[in-house]
Amino acid sequence: MTATSPATAQAPTPAPTGRQKRGPLQDLPADLSASAAVFLIALPLSLGIALATGAPLQAGLVAAAVGGIVAGRFGGAPLQVSGPAAGLTVVTAELIQRYGWRTTCAITVLAGVCQLGLALLRTARSALMVSPAIVHGMLAGIGVTIALAQLHIVLGGSPQSSAVANVLGLPAQLADLHPAALGVSALTVCVLLGWSRLPGRVGRALRKVPAALAAVATATAFAALAGLTLPRVDLPSWRSHALPELPEGPVLGLIAAVLTITLVGSVESLLSSVATDKLIASERGTDNRPPRADLDRELRGQGAANIVSGMLGGLPITGVAVRSVANVKSGAVSRKSAMFHGLWVVLAAGLLVPVLDLIPLAALAALVMAVGVQMVSITHLRTVTRHGEVLVYATTIVAVVLGGVLEGVAVGIAVAVALALRRLTRTRITLAELDGAHRVRARGQLTFLAVPRLSRVLSQVPHGGHVVVELDGSFMDHAAYEALQDWQNSHLAHGGSLELTGRGGRALTGTGPDGDTDRDRDENTDRYTHGYTDEGRGAGKSAEAAADANPPSGPVPGPFPVPAASPAEHGRAGSKSGAAGGHQRTESGRGAHHCCRPWTPWQNHCDHRPAHAPALAAASGGAAARTIPSASGAPAAETAPRRRGAGQLASGISAFQRDTAPHVRDELARLAREGQRPSQLFLTCADSRLVTSMITASGPGDLFTVRNVGNLVPLPGVEATDDSVAAAIEYAVDVLKVASITVCGHSGCGAMQALLNSHPEAPITPLTRWLRHGLPSLERMGSRHHAWARISGRLPADAVEQLCLTNVVQQLEHLRAHESVARRLAEGTLELHGMYFHVGEAQAYLLSEGEDFFDCRVFDSVGQSV
Repeated sequence: MTATSPATAQAPTPAPTGRQKRGPLQDLPADLSASAAVFLIALPLSLGIALATGAPLQAGLVAAAVGGIVAGRFGGAPLQVSGPAAGLTVVTAELIQRYGWRTTCAITVLAGVCQLGLALLRTARSALMVSPAIVHGMLAGIGVTIALAQLHIVLGGSPQSSAVANVLGLPAQLADLHPAALGVSALTVCVLLGWSRLPGRVGRALRKVPAALAAVATATAFAALAGLTLPRVDLPSWRSHALPELPEGPVLGLIAAVLTITLVGSVESLLSSVATDKLIASERGTDNRPPRADLDRELRGQGAANIVSGMLGGLPITGVAVRSVANVKSGAVSRKSAMFHGLWVVLAAGLLVPVLDLIPLAALAALVMAVGVQMVSITHLRTVTRHGEVLVYATTIVAVVLGGVLEGVAVGIAVAVALALRRLTRTRITLAELDGAHRVRARGQLTFLAVPRLSRVLSQVPHGGHVVVELDGSFMDHAAYEALQDWQNSHLAHGGSLELTGRGGRALTGTGPDGDTDRDRDENTDRYTHGYTDEGRGAGKSAEAAADANPPSGPVPGPFPVPAASPAEHGRAGSKSGAAGGHQRTESGRGAHHCCRPWTPWQNHCDHRPAHAPALAAASGGAAARTIPSASGAPAAETAPRRRGAGQLASGISAFQRDTAPHVRDELARLAREGQRPSQLFLTCADSRLVTSMITASGPGDLFTVRNVGNLVPLPGVEATDDSVAAAIEYAVDVLKVASITVCGHSGCGAMQALLNSHPEAPITPLTRWLRHGLPSLERMGSRHHAWARISGRLPADAVEQLCLTNVVQQLEHLRAHESVARRLAEGTLELHGMYFHVGEAQAYLLSEGEDFFDCRVFDSVGQSV
C-alpha cells in the first residue's frame, strides 16, 4: 500500500535547537556539585602523574589548577576538564631525565606558544586526520610504558629509564619484594576495581565518592593505622618551588621536544573534546546541551594554559577524558564547573598539605598503573581489527614502547601509508568455470601492476567459449585497458562470446561473434577510446562510470568497446549471459531483448509491436511504413515512432500482464485472502528515480510505503490541514504493527535543492508551505549543537548532498516525536533506520549507530553480503 502526502500543510513552527538561555546563577548549584566530584578525582591523579614523570609533586597540582581555571575559561569545549594527563607522562619523564625539570618547564611554555600558532592558523580540525589506529596505538603504548614503570614502585623499588630497562629489571625486583608497599598497592587496586560494584543501598551511597579518591584514601588510612613505614608524599614549601629557566641543550633536540609536547598534547586534547561532545549528545537532550566544541578555540585555550603552567613550574596540560566524563555525568552545565575545580585544587594545595603528606607513594603508583593499563583498550583493539588496521595499531604500540612517542607515531604513519598503498594496488584475479561458461573476476583496482596477472589468467581462457568478465573495482588505468582490449579482440576473432559485468554482477554488455562488422567494431572502439582514454582524458575513469556515460538506447559498448549484436543475436547472447549470471531470460517477447530487462525505463524500451504495426498505423492516418536496408543488405521494416503518454502506460501494463502477472498471481491471491502484513514502514521521496521495490529487493506485501516531496515527517501538531503522513504512521505502527520504520533520502533531491535556495520573500505556494517542514533539517545542518552526517569513506560532495543526509537524520528525530512511535520505541518493539540512496552510483547506504571518530553520523554502504 502506498500513501502519498500532498504538499498542503501550513507553515510549521521550527523546532527549538540548542540549550535555552538561563540566568547566570541558575546553573551555579549544578556546576558547584560537579566541580567537587571532579576535584576529588583530579587531586590524587595529579599527584600520581607528577610522581610518574619524576617532577616535583607540586607541579601536578599547579597543572591541575591552571588547567581548570585557564583552559576552562578560554577553551572551546565548555564541559572538558584539562590538567596533567597520562598521555604526556612518558614524554615529560624523558624530557626531565634529559634536560632537567626547569628546562622542561620552558619547553612547556614554548609548546603552548606553538599551540597558539596552530590555533591562529585554524588547523585544529586537521589534527584529527591522523588514523584512529595510530592515535589509539600511541595511547596504548604510553599506557604500557606507564604501567611497566609504576609496577616497580608498586613492588617497592624505583623505575628505570626506559620500558625495556623496566622489563629487564623485573626479575631482580620480584626477587626483592617489599611486602608493605605491595600490600598497600594491592589494596588500592582492589578498591579501585571493586568500588563500582558495591551492592545495596549503602553501596549506592558510597559509589557517589569517586573510585580513585576512595582507593587512595583507604590505602592511606590502612597504612596510617597499621603503622607501616613507607615512602610518602612530601610536598616541600611553595617558597622553594622551581620555576623555568632558559633552555639549554642541542637546538634540534629542544625543537623535537617542543614539537612532541605540542603534537601529542594537541591531539589528545582535541580527541577528548570530540569524545566529550559525543558523551553529551548521548546523555542529554537538545534543550540541555552546551554548544559543541570549537576546536580552534580549544587549542587556543590549551596553548594559554600550557604557557601559564610552564611559567608557574607546572606539568604540561592537555584535555583529560576521565575528568571530563566525570564532569558531564555529575551534571555540569557550563564551563564554571571546570574553573571551580581548579579553584578547589588551589585551596587544597594551600590548606591540605598535612593531609596530602600522609599518602603512600605506592598507593599513587598503583592508581597510575591502573590508569596505564586502562589505556590499552579492548574496545579500540576490536575497532581497529574490524577495520583491518590491527597491524598499524600493533606497530605503533611496539614503536612507542621501544623508541618513544614521536618515533612511534612516525612509524605508525609510515605503516598506515604503506598499508593504504598496498590496498590501492592489490588486485585479485581469478578464473572459474560455471555452467559451461568461464568467469574471470578482477577484484580491486586494475593498474599496470596487475597487467601480468591479468594477462596470465586471460590466456587460460579457451578460444570459442563464452566468458563472463566481472570487474569488481572502481579504477582502471590505460595499461589494463589496453590488455583487456587486445584480449577481447582476439577472443571475439576466434569465435568466442563475451559478457562484461560490473560490481555485484550487474551486466554491462553481452556480445557474440556473429552479426558484427569491422566498421561497427572500429566505430565503437573509436567512441570509447576518444571519450575516455585519449591524451589522458579519463584514463583513470572507473569501468562502471564509463558504461554509465553512454546510456543505452539499444546495445552499446560497455566499459570496453564491443560490437553491437544483431536482433537475432540478442536472444542467443542474452540467453547465454543469463545462464552465466544467474538471470532468467526468455527466448521471445520482452525477455529476449537486452534493452528491455526489468527496471529498464520506458524511454529505453524497444518497440515490440508486430512488423505490420506501421502499416496499420498508416491505414489509420499515420505515416506510411517504409523499408530501410539492414547491415546485411536485407530490407527491414522501419519501426514506428515511440509511444508517449497513455501509450507508454498501456504498453507497460501489457508487458506486466504478459511477463510478470503469471509469476505473482498466486502470491497476490494469498495476500488478497490474508490481508497485508508489511514488516516495514518505508518513508521516502516521491522522486521518480526511486523504485522502492527495486532498491530493497522487496515484493508484494513487504513495504507499507509513504512518499512525499522531500521524504518529510511533519512534527505532531503542525500539520494543520494535512494529517496524511501522521495518519500513515499511526496506521502502520498501531494497526499493521510494523517492526521497523525507514526514512530514505536520495542524491540530487529537488526538495533539498529548493530548501537551500529558498528565501523569506518567496511567494507562498502549496510547495513552499510543504517544504517548511524541512526547515529544521536546514537549521540542523548549520548548527554546532548537532553532529554532522556523511557517507562512510568520504565527505559529502556538495551542500545538497549534505542537506539530503542531514534531512534523513532530522526526520528520524521527528518520527520519535509521534506518540505511537515513541510508545513502541519505549516498549522495544520498533526500530528506526535511516537510509540514503545514491542514484548515480546505484548504491544504498544505511545510517550506522552513534557517531564516528570525527563526530559525524555516518551512512555505511550496503554490500552484496548484507
